Amino acid sequence: MTATSEPDDSFHVFDTTLRDGAQREGINLTVADKLAIARHLDEFGVGFIEGGWPGANPRDTEFFARAQQEIRFRHARLVAFGSTRRAGTTADKDPQVKALLDSGAQVITLVAKSHDRHVELALRTTLDENLEMVRDTVAFLKGQGRRVFVDCEHFFDGYRANPEYAKAVVRTAAEAGADVVVLCDTNGGMLPAQIQAVVATVLADTGARLGIHAQDDTGCAVANTLAAVDAGATHVQCTANGYGERVGNANLFPVVAALELKYGRKVLPEGRLREMTRISHAIAEVVNLTPSTHQPYVGVSAFAHKAGLHASAIKVDPDLYQHIDPEQVGNTMRMLVSDMAGRASIELKGKELGIDLGGDRELVGRVVERVKERELKGYTYEAADASFELLLRAEAEGGPLTYFEVESWRAIAEDRPDGTHANEATVKLWAKGERIVATAEGNGPVNALDRALRVALERIYPQLAKLELVDYKVRILEGKHGTHSTTRVLISTSDGTGEWSTVGVADNVIAASWQALEDAYTYGLLRAGVAPAA
Repeated sequence: MTATSEPDDSFHVFDTTLRDGAQREGINLTVADKLAIARHLDEFGVGFIEGGWPGANPRDTEFFARAQQEIRFRHARLVAFGSTRRAGTTADKDPQVKALLDSGAQVITLVAKSHDRHVELALRTTLDENLEMVRDTVAFLKGQGRRVFVDCEHFFDGYRANPEYAKAVVRTAAEAGADVVVLCDTNGGMLPAQIQAVVATVLADTGARLGIHAQDDTGCAVANTLAAVDAGATHVQCTANGYGERVGNANLFPVVAALELKYGRKVLPEGRLREMTRISHAIAEVVNLTPSTHQPYVGVSAFAHKAGLHASAIKVDPDLYQHIDPEQVGNTMRMLVSDMAGRASIELKGKELGIDLGGDRELVGRVVERVKERELKGYTYEAADASFELLLRAEAEGGPLTYFEVESWRAIAEDRPDGTHANEATVKLWAKGERIVATAEGNGPVNALDRALRVALERIYPQLAKLELVDYKVRILEGKHGTHSTTRVLISTSDGTGEWSTVGVADNVIAASWQALEDAYTYGLLRAGVAPAA
């Protein structure tokens, strides 16, 4: 279905995640995946969503058919991608051009060769025939009532080799009626100053409305996109989270954030920028790739502060070490607690966790020393907020939170003569005045301990039934050797509505895992609002 509102046509945010982004190694989108991503992108408020190449493969053909019926686009226009007609025929007789019309898309992007060497070697035709292919296809599709964007493939390399021919392709597309002619850095080898100079020259020499499509092979795709805007481009092609072939494309989210927050250009509907972090992570979930923690604007570390000097300044004014308010893009500031932490870090982290330290310098000093002492032994609290909160509460409240007291535990891994394996754990503990002994089996000793602890406590604390171990990481700490090394374990646990991480450190993986499990269950009960045992 068509969009319900007409976007501002003076500047285009064009997303090609479903086509160019899907070419990333490790991404294999189903039609259902593409429909889900299209909904997210439309919700974000991009102006155009390139859905793929109808007629080139059954999946893209099905996507366009279903998208027209199943999605009511509120902001975006659906775009079909294809190429100019083949040499030696006419656009009205080319089956792939017909497939573009049959897709039902009202906007079509045509890829055209603009590098003379590619015309002669890849298309195996003449330079004049290539210009006629561009002219004929654009004019035919415009005559059928479609908006047409032309992607000039390998434009910047072609411009370097034969600038007059590259500009002739742009001029031909514009004269035939193309709404936008997009200059593509297909090999991703350009730098911002080069992009800006070429775009400015082409704009002056052709008068065409120009767009930019940048690959990230030099790590400059976002900068190159913005450099093109500086030179007069009014159409930017990007992909969510920078997905794309080789190292990827210009990342939609930092490009949009820069346009809105640094350039002051409104390119999204009102209020949509605050949804950016959520949309970024939602799309990462669909493509089954872990969101980059250090991605600008939307990464969980984008506004995370570790150094004590930074924390001291942020306590006075967050803007001293942050280039924007993270809430503008739907993210949050985080204080990381580590051996670099100072008093300000602890106070700000306590405030973040809802614990008012009340300016108690002695208490804050104790927590700082406790953190540094434990991190020296191998603990890490920047990745284990739940364990830090338990440590902080223990210092602030005069002792650890106690829901149960462990008498002993053991885990047995048995390798049987028939080649099978057995893992069994026994836990003995006290909870609410009752001594409990529980045994359980698992697919490993840590899993068996987790199950035994759950069996022991669930009757007394039914809130634990919701808990699920969702991630488990083991690291042998640097500076140690072999089986005598110190081991650090990080566990992530979920109750269905949120996740938290806990840490354990010991001279063996089982003991370290047990520490992290104890903290995970204790924090889960705290989070559920259960009062500690008297």
